[in-house]
Amino acid sequence: MSSLFGIENSLNSARWVMDDHPVEDIQNLSRKYDLPEIAARLILSQGISGDKIQEFLNPTLKDHLPNPSSMAGMTEMARNAAKAVMDGKNIAIFGDFDVDGATSSAILHRFLRACDVEAPIYIPDRIEEGYGPNIAAMQHLKDTHGTDLLFILDCGTTAHTIIEQGREIGLDIIILDHHEPGETLPPANHIINPKRSDDTSGLSVLAACGVTFMACIAINSELRNQGFFTNNETARAEPKLIKLLDLVALGTVCDMVPLTDVNRLLVKSGYKLMQNTDNAGLKALIDVCGLNGQELTTYHAGFCLGPRINAGSRVHEADLGARLLSTDNYETTRNIAFTLEDCNKKRQSLERTMLAEAITQIEQKALDQHPIILVSDENWYPGLTGLVAGRIKQRYNKPACAVTFAQRENGEMVGTGSGRSIPGINMAQLFSKGTDMGLLEKGGGHAMAGGFTIRPDKLDDFTAYLIEEAEKQQDGLDIKTERCISAVLSPHGATLDLLNLLENSLGPFGQGHSEPIFVFNNVRLHNVDIRGGSHISVLFSGQEGGHRMKAMAFGAVGTPLGQALLKEGRRPFHLCGALKLNEWQGRRSVELHIQDAAFADHSLEKSSDVKMAYNE
Repeated sequence: MSSLFGIENSLNSARWVMDDHPVEDIQNLSRKYDLPEIAARLILSQGISGDKIQEFLNPTLKDHLPNPSSMAGMTEMARNAAKAVMDGKNIAIFGDFDVDGATSSAILHRFLRACDVEAPIYIPDRIEEGYGPNIAAMQHLKDTHGTDLLFILDCGTTAHTIIEQGREIGLDIIILDHHEPGETLPPANHIINPKRSDDTSGLSVLAACGVTFMACIAINSELRNQGFFTNNETARAEPKLIKLLDLVALGTVCDMVPLTDVNRLLVKSGYKLMQNTDNAGLKALIDVCGLNGQELTTYHAGFCLGPRINAGSRVHEADLGARLLSTDNYETTRNIAFTLEDCNKKRQSLERTMLAEAITQIEQKALDQHPIILVSDENWYPGLTGLVAGRIKQRYNKPACAVTFAQRENGEMVGTGSGRSIPGINMAQLFSKGTDMGLLEKGGGHAMAGGFTIRPDKLDDFTAYLIEEAEKQQDGLDIKTERCISAVLSPHGATLDLLNLLENSLGPFGQGHSEPIFVFNNVRLHNVDIRGGSHISVLFSGQEGGHRMKAMAFGAVGTPLGQALLKEGRRPFHLCGALKLNEWQGRRSVELHIQDAAFADHSLEKSSDVKMAYNE
């Protein structure tokens, strides 16, 4: 496939490509489904075809929600969990400290509460306790609440020793997770994880909140079959499970699992509920974020709601997110939401400092010359290493790890680290193998993100191992980023009607179902300014002038993209990015969030060969 406008090396070191679909295919799809041609073009660019198109355009819970019993172990788990509810057993919840863990915990808590079971939620401190279950927490739940049955959510699949210890103190344990398992599973009573080797459900895209929602459906069905909701002694209204979909949607988007298949259905259904949610905590957070009255999108989940829920765990307030989403009193949740807002501001300040120090370290030591970047500092805040690793990955387009160190109660120093990756480098495999080799105390995660614990004396060996393994995973080849362009637009074509079309017909967008990326070719820049210290604001128009459109390049200051926009503004540019809604003082307009750019004066001779996809 030839590069678009001949761009082989953009300002963000990417090759731009665009599928050239036959006009006849676009027109046929447009007529068959009564779609504008731009929508048909974009559907084809997403690789959707055949009998999948109707389901993609009109997914319904009634017709397309999978049967939970298709997941390995679900039927037996539901039967035993339902029996525990009916027998009045003491049930508790242990959840991870991120958004997926908080939403999973709130989903299960709310379902059990509707069954007249008040299950306490335990969220571990990200810094003091680290990721995953620990025996001290289990013992606390056993001693304080008399826990008989413990649900472990969004973690636990690889915690063999801890799960064994939990069983030894008399706990029945059910794990609802989606992380990659090892060759063997821990000795829990039940493990529901679509990534199990014996799971043939095809639901491996689910986040933990999705797995938890499916488990609630299965348990609810078993309770119904056992007459729990109709027997004289236990009669009650069945839980309205559909009311939990706003939490499922939020957790799914924020955990960055693929927004395809069942996840797209769950998120699309959940966002309809989120607009007028009954969840007091979610309503309070939307209010504190200033999003009341706005049409919520995955952008708001990923960049407004999610970071605030996560912020508590990053600054020693790990359980705030789960408490927010599982509490019904609005005044209580509003106080929690404001506390999370304060936590988020503190997190932002700490993150800026850490990132600046990390970049200095990278530049001074030329760490960006390696296939994977690892930075470390003993004074960094442990809860923010993942965010810093992600920023480094975005800046240098290479997988990155950030490590910091803290002293344990016994005086021993230990490092906690996080990694963020790019396609071609499996972070979970790197950390799991590093653990097996004795370089890490523990480690795991997803292909694109993970965490680990390391002793300081192992850091140099681990760094050397990462570089060697990254080279092997790349097969010795330099990974060249390809930026897939969906269509070419003019500023006149970027209308509110187009934006509504994208959201209603193609959305919601997220991991694995990326929002369309548009190129505005050969544009003239106006009023290029720095905003908030690290962002760049631009007004641009076509070379002939006319309508001016706003654009933002977030975090671009100090990058090649930012330098070009600020210092080369007289030159013509190709700008590419996603379209977003801008609301200001009651006025609504479309703005571009710039992801990349290239100088147009090197490729103007090729521009006339590319037809505008949507000009009016």
